Amino acid sequence: MSDAASTAQLIVQPADGTAPVLRFIAAAEKTLQFKQFKFDEAHLVEAVLAAHRRGVAVRGMFNPADAGGIRYNDATFAAFEQAGIAVRWTNPEFAVSHEKTIVVDNARVLLTTFNLSDKYFHETRDAGVILDSPAVVEEVNACFEADWERRPFVPHVPELVWGNVSARAKLAAFIDGARKHLDVYHPKYVDLPILERLAAARQRGIHVRVLCGGKRGIKTWDLLDTLSTLRLLRSAGVKVHRTQQFKVHLKLIIADHERALLGSMNIHRDAFDRRREVGVLLEPGHVVERLRLLFAADWDHSHDYDVPDPLVPHETHPQDEPSDDPDFVHD
Repeated sequence: MSDAASTAQLIVQPADGTAPVLRFIAAAEKTLQFKQFKFDEAHLVEAVLAAHRRGVAVRGMFNPADAGGIRYNDATFAAFEQAGIAVRWTNPEFAVSHEKTIVVDNARVLLTTFNLSDKYFHETRDAGVILDSPAVVEEVNACFEADWERRPFVPHVPELVWGNVSARAKLAAFIDGARKHLDVYHPKYVDLPILERLAAARQRGIHVRVLCGGKRGIKTWDLLDTLSTLRLLRSAGVKVHRTQQFKVHLKLIIADHERALLGSMNIHRDAFDRRREVGVLLEPGHVVERLRLLFAADWDHSHDYDVPDPLVPHETHPQDEPSDDPDFVHD
């Protein structure tokens, strides 16, 4: 897929805010469907209600609770249900449905790393892409129908990366396919096979850069793996930087400055094995070029990360980590 016939559109947060998502929803004429992990941003909630009032057939699925049991979507679910919109909770087969997609008129899909919640439009580094590839839209629809009806889903479109079906294998193949450069922009690193692939890439001469947010937002049970992985990557010769410019929520890998993998899944075993996730492989084009420039700019505003030992008491770690934010925790 060459940027979906060069018509793909990139959304970058926090620069672009809610406006492009509102326009996307407002463009719906016949159908609108969504599957979301968190959906409570007031303007977007109203945009969906407005689409329903003007006669658009709306269906939506909400993830019921995060990994810690917190229920973010109850109020929006109730508002949509009361308005007469067809809504369901996501497929209970998955520990969490972390997918973030919206499909308009069975013609275009918005696939994002950001949730439809206020802070992801103002505080976090995130991105989304609007695609109109018929094959991509059809497969996102097929997954929606399968999860709506609680039946198995078998993907076929090579550009899409699904958890818990193909994500780890496709990510590994993407890393293995790099010829000169790998730029990784992720918050969490909790999967040994992907760690091994990144270290092996550096060993075969690939220039690997990892940009992260440090400890910020990382749950206690993921912190040991994430910090240990980053320390191992540094010891393998990978350049590891931490940015304090934004809260890092982006999930992006760029190979050779010309191909990218953007999606909902963290580098985390749960994303690969237990969750519903989706990402897209993007070929050379204007979207990948903008993502390349985004990584380059954020890298230039970041600093080498002397990753602390996770087994050393946290209070003895360097005190330049951003302060904890209880409302920003990676799921």
